[in-house]
Amino acid sequence: MSSRDLIRIKNMTFYGYHGVDAEERRLGGKFSLDVELYLDLRPAGESDDLSKTVDYKAVYDLVRRVHDERHYELLEALAHDVAQAILREFPVEEVAVRVRKHSVPLQGLIDYTEVEIHRARE
Repeated sequence: MSSRDLIRIKNMTFYGYHGVDAEERRLGGKFSLDVELYLDLRPAGESDDLSKTVDYKAVYDLVRRVHDERHYELLEALAHDVAQAILREFPVEEVAVRVRKHSVPLQGLIDYTEVEIHRARE
């Protein structure tokens, strides 16, 4: 990776029907996603031109679309699909995606479970 500049979009929260258990998929729950986009931000910084960077709203809309278009069993699969979509649609060198599930049936009290993946342009 040639640049360590990054854009973070944190805590995008959606209601989804993801999970291994049929009951989780039926009832649904709250899911939160963070993305870190690694790219050279110097052109945007020097020009103050949106076309030289990544439009945050477009990223949010893409993440929401990927989250909503199917019911995932695994957080890993959702994170992977979000990362692949971002790499396809935006000029980023690398992306990190975190997905949190807030209501997890683990027979105990927890805040959430979280998966984090990193993918780079090949």
